[in-house]
Amino acid sequence: MQHTKFGRTGLRVSKLCLGTMTFGLQCDAVQSNDILDAAAAGGIDFLDTANVYPLGGMRDTVGRTEQIVGNWLKGKRHHYIVATKCGGVMGRHPWEQGTSRKHVLEAIEASLRRLGTDYVDLYQLHRHDPATPLDETMDALDTVVRQGKARYVGVSNWPAHKVARGIGRAEVKNTVRIDSVQPRYNLLFRSFERDLLPLCEEEGIAVIPYNPLAGGLLTGKYNGEVPPPQGSRFQLGTAGARYQERYWHQREFETIEAIRGVAAEAGMSMAVMAMRWTLSNPAITAPIIGASKPEQLADSFAAAEQGPLPKDLKAILDQLTHEWRAVDAER
Repeated sequence: MQHTKFGRTGLRVSKLCLGTMTFGLQCDAVQSNDILDAAAAGGIDFLDTANVYPLGGMRDTVGRTEQIVGNWLKGKRHHYIVATKCGGVMGRHPWEQGTSRKHVLEAIEASLRRLGTDYVDLYQLHRHDPATPLDETMDALDTVVRQGKARYVGVSNWPAHKVARGIGRAEVKNTVRIDSVQPRYNLLFRSFERDLLPLCEEEGIAVIPYNPLAGGLLTGKYNGEVPPPQGSRFQLGTAGARYQERYWHQREFETIEAIRGVAAEAGMSMAVMAMRWTLSNPAITAPIIGASKPEQLADSFAAAEQGPLPKDLKAILDQLTHEWRAVDAER
């Protein structure tokens, strides 16, 4: 597994990041440990989680994923780069969510307990919180870093103008800098190519995109003529409807069929081709890959080993999916 520079920082991370949001609901602890073992065996040493995970869970499941990851990390924490996030609903009180100073400082303490560590390498805001002044949030993150509870900070699901604003306020106030973003990005969702990715290239911000396979749709295993199968991400608890709204449409399946033909002609699986397309963008640092079974990591490993697509093949896919650049970023 190759390693790559994490934005403009001195940190280097594996070219793939293992996402863990399936752990604790879609996968039990044993399955989750098997996936972690397989990822580690393949050279992945960059792990991403969140305090609100597992995906699709309810209030009584929040924190379960961090606990699973923390149990697996016992005795080997120093071998891994660990990232987590805060901002989601963690309890019944109105202050147990968002990015207020109170919640950020309480959330990092709770995440560290569940993860069984005294620091995380990357602490991220899960989404933008319009109810909290940006200066308050950035000051809270600065406190987290100055207290030694995180090494770097980043944001997830922030539009480009909010990231730019965060950079500006940090510069003015001399607080910790946003060093990474975590956007949704794949062949079926390219709208961030218009603004966020160019901003990150210019500012030296690491990009660790999630959903590089569009929830599994880009593997080609789903048939749009029948309902999503039970047990898939498209039927998973409270998240199933969101994933269907994102991807389960006739237009997406028509594009998938066109991509299937390109992959067959190129002699590679759809998943490998889709991952290599993501890796071909110079703005991308390390795609976040997820799995519900260890064997599902194989295509991602192959893509990382083979590297970016040939320019002519990437150009074909770019042209085939160019209209996705105009997709509403809120979808």
